[in-house]
Amino acid sequence: MKIVAINGSHHGRTGNTEIMVTAFLKGAQAAGAKTVNISLAEKEIKHCRACKACWFKTPGQCTINDDMAEILSLMEGADVRLLATPLYVDNISGMLKVFMDRLILTASPYWEKDENGECRHLPAIVPPKLMMIANCGYPERSQFQVISHWIKRVARNMNTDVIGEIYASQGALLSAQVPEIQLIISNYLQVLETAGQEIATTMGLSEKTRTLLAQKFIPDEIYIQEVKQYVDSILKK
Repeated sequence: MKIVAINGSHHGRTGNTEIMVTAFLKGAQAAGAKTVNISLAEKEIKHCRACKACWFKTPGQCTINDDMAEILSLMEGADVRLLATPLYVDNISGMLKVFMDRLILTASPYWEKDENGECRHLPAIVPPKLMMIANCGYPERSQFQVISHWIKRVARNMNTDVIGEIYASQGALLSAQVPEIQLIISNYLQVLETAGQEIATTMGLSEKTRTLLAQKFIPDEIYIQEVKQYVDSILKK
């Protein structure tokens, strides 16, 4: 079992997204999985030019000279591709979107219709299963509606399946170092480790784990007030 995480956070190794990814991969490693954790913030990934040279001139190879070839090499043989991002304007980060656009070379230029009669590209390689991890500063899980829809569409277009979605609202608390909630955060990270173990062993998440991951850290009213106080303190400096 090989799990490759693609972290699309601009904060890289110091962000809340990385906290979630690290805990998940720790659990997967404990279950015997080989893991790779790629931070896009450390890489140079240029925009896709839509030249389609990777289809017709240099099949399977992009003509752009950047770090994408290295990432593709690290992803080889992956059973699961974990996409991770903070919520930016109701969607994935721009950094992760640029990376996803460059994956055009893993698809065939030929089309087929799926079971619902909708066209999609044939896969040029056997696609890995997909997972989604995201967090946001807002208190509501409804903020992830676009990302949840997006990852399902990506899976359909890549001829694969989504085997897990993990969304953390109140994400600012993951790294807040607030003594009163440290036990809550610690327990949440332990559940993330359990999720990693389950994906590595069963390629899915149990109902119990999904329920625990969906729980909020603190009541919305308290969280909103704490955020307001934090913003006030910053503006007064």
